[in-house]
Amino acid sequence: MKSLARPKSTSLNRIFRREMMKSLYEIDYYKWLEQQVFLLKNRDFEQLDLDNLLEELESSLMSCKRELRSYLNVLFLHLLKYHYQKTVLNDPWVEDRVAHLWLVSIINARSQIKLLLEENAHLKPVVAEIFPETYQMAKRAAIKEMNSHARSTAQRLNKDSFPDQCPWTFEQTMDDDWLPEEVNDEKFV
Repeated sequence: MKSLARPKSTSLNRIFRREMMKSLYEIDYYKWLEQQVFLLKNRDFEQLDLDNLLEELESSLMSCKRELRSYLNVLFLHLLKYHYQKTVLNDPWVEDRVAHLWLVSIINARSQIKLLLEENAHLKPVVAEIFPETYQMAKRAAIKEMNSHARSTAQRLNKDSFPDQCPWTFEQTMDDDWLPEEVNDEKFV
């Protein structure tokens, strides 16, 4: 009668290959990743380096979210500064030397966000989650940055210089033809 249990050598080989896979992860990440893709495509799940694979998948999700937050932060930061310059300061020095740079940054951030969302559809629901907190981060940064360049005390901003909640929708901020000088100024103090 034949035993249904696998021979010990096969089990040991499997353990050895799995340990080699973990070593490969530490030595040659790209080769390890190719190997994991190959194993998944061939449905060879027993050979997968599950611990590192799960860690990489979680890390990838967080990385995409962090990247989206970063681009959204830059977008808010420069929209806030641009709006404040256009509607409150009207400082010719800022207009001549800095405002055009904010426009370039706004265009770049929009492009990067659109590309990121096209390539990572799973991030679309994340926008609503990070939108309010990212606005708050950008608001604090905008106040700090604008104050570092204030040429008079009258130009200094405080936490009340911008609305508590973002006055724009995500759709507005992503519209290539929209700039905040067109928004209802009553939302801004």
